[in-house]
Amino acid sequence: MKKLKMAETLTLPNGTIIKNRFFKSAMSETMANRKNQPNQLHVNLYRVWASGGTGIVVTGNVMVDRSALGEPGNVVVEDERDMDVLKQWAKAGTANNTQLWMQINHPGKQSPRTLSKEPVAPSAIPVGGSYGNVFNNPRALTTTEVKELVTRFITTAKIAKKAGFTGVQIHGAHGYLVNQFLSPHDNQRTDEYGGTLENRMRFLVEIYTGMRESLGSNFPIGLKLNSTDFKEGGFTEEDSIKVVKKMAELGIDLIEVSGGSYENPKMSSGTGEGSDEVFFLDYAKKIKSMVDVPIVVTGGFRSKDSMEEALMNNKTSMIGIARPLALVPDIPNQILEGQYKTVNTQRLTTCSKALDKKLGALIGNSYYEQQMKRIAKGKKPKDIKMAGVHYSIH
Repeated sequence: MKKLKMAETLTLPNGTIIKNRFFKSAMSETMANRKNQPNQLHVNLYRVWASGGTGIVVTGNVMVDRSALGEPGNVVVEDERDMDVLKQWAKAGTANNTQLWMQINHPGKQSPRTLSKEPVAPSAIPVGGSYGNVFNNPRALTTTEVKELVTRFITTAKIAKKAGFTGVQIHGAHGYLVNQFLSPHDNQRTDEYGGTLENRMRFLVEIYTGMRESLGSNFPIGLKLNSTDFKEGGFTEEDSIKVVKKMAELGIDLIEVSGGSYENPKMSSGTGEGSDEVFFLDYAKKIKSMVDVPIVVTGGFRSKDSMEEALMNNKTSMIGIARPLALVPDIPNQILEGQYKTVNTQRLTTCSKALDKKLGALIGNSYYEQQMKRIAKGKKPKDIKMAGVHYSIH
């Protein structure tokens, strides 16, 4: 039997060897306690994913500031108070020669009104779109506060390394704070962090270079980046390509490609009409030919054939999988052992197009969060019947 490309190792620019081409993309677990601390549920869940065969497992977004949450149940790491459980989490998630990377994030203005009376952002521009009323209007960060936030990202990364995580990923996509700085629509500052693209990417560059200096050249640092924001006046594909080239030049180890935000959630709905399309693949292939950094695409991979085809034709360096791993946590092992049957994720619908447009992404997130909690509690994922919500195979 011919060896699958998916089974091959991947060497990152810093020399780190990844055991195979499977990449578990971040999904917010929302399992932290009321003090936003990780706990045994995180340890259990990531032990299961590590034993499932994935090469790189990325955590759900870990926030850098307790006063700025993306949703209830976010883990926050701003100091070493939870070092013991972080070490347990890291040990469980790195079993089986698995790379466990902590995704580090700040929501910016995408912090719900139930959590933030006055969220912060590059500029005082409210969240638009159908989710706009979920968020309070933000205030603009001062230059001093921006620099303090850079330090917070770096501090969280240092704690991750000390705890035993084997890499970090900067969340620069989906409309969160780093993405807000990159976007000319969201960032209308007049200091050194606004204006030209070089200035708008300064926040990201300072976070990365500070992390690199603190973590060393051998510690993997990845970036999740939008291909585009899919909104007028926002972060464009042309901007994105320039950021990719800059980060490659600076020595980033891996870039995961995504797109959209709460205003236009393409990361959940995809970039085309067909449900079989792998999201952002054309863009990934384009930038892959421009830089020597591994590029990962997440979203839409379901069949073994589509995964292998994407790798063989150099469209992606790894196979990014998220929601299917909340239903079948050992997909990589099943594929490599020849036992895999295509996993169909559930498309949740209220049976109202208007409501789906307004609530679809949130309902979907809730469903998969519940599946992750079941796995963490030693139970099997299952269909959840929610009032007024129906399921169709996707």
